[in-house]
Amino acid sequence: MASLREIEGRIGSTKKTSQITSAMHMVANSKLRRAEENSVKFQPYMEKLQDAVQAIASGDSSSSHPMLEERPVKRTGYVVITSDSGLAGPYNANVLKALTKEIKERHNNDKDFYDIFVIGRMGYEFLNSRGYNVTSYRTGLQDQPDFASVKEVTHQAVSQFIDEDIDELFIVFNKFVNVLEQKVTINKLLPLTEENAEETSSSSETLASYEFEPDKESLLEVILPQYAESLIYGSLLDAKASEYAARMTAMKAATDNAKELIGDLTLEYNRVRQAAITQEITEIVGGAAALE
Repeated sequence: MASLREIEGRIGSTKKTSQITSAMHMVANSKLRRAEENSVKFQPYMEKLQDAVQAIASGDSSSSHPMLEERPVKRTGYVVITSDSGLAGPYNANVLKALTKEIKERHNNDKDFYDIFVIGRMGYEFLNSRGYNVTSYRTGLQDQPDFASVKEVTHQAVSQFIDEDIDELFIVFNKFVNVLEQKVTINKLLPLTEENAEETSSSSETLASYEFEPDKESLLEVILPQYAESLIYGSLLDAKASEYAARMTAMKAATDNAKELIGDLTLEYNRVRQAAITQEITEIVGGAAALE
């Protein structure tokens, strides 16, 4: 049985841990609100850009661009979004599990058939240490990242598709559903198909209001890479909200568990203390009886 001093030390250390996890829960809650706001603010831009892309790419078979053309798939690219730190429950593990499963099923783990573009230190360290083909990565993001912070990775991923180094591009991330639920999502980014454009489009009346100058081909050259990069950035904002929600849930669970452990240790401490007091009383009574 542990001594009173040992139990008291465990109670003290657990209380300090509880204070830390409680503070981290409040910080994650604050960051979550900001991340949700950033994601909501980005949506109007995305919607307008999606409208413009559909207006340019649909309804005219003469308009063409490599990003709109499907071709035989020889090599696949994956953009993977993870966090830069742990203590977020299964947030990173779920994304990496989905990615590794996809690579094993589609490519049999052969590096000649895929490239990985990683955002987040946890994903980079996991994949790099296990020998996966990490082409590019970005770590050390701000709590509320701006587009410039991930532009290099997103631009490289899109450029490799345009240059036909890869023939399709997917993004793997945690989609924010609510505070208690984050869903691992694998979305196909490239090539951009007409069906995908229609899923995110506005009404035909809105599309009819666009006029193009100088011509659709010139606009496609500029707007399609920006559109694909903005899809990745929008997914990053969504993933950040999921990260803080997962961390908030994990820290709340850790705080609750610490409080429960403190209660158990306090009960054990009282029992050991009572046993020690009883032992002392017994010894005193026995000593007094021996003197009589």
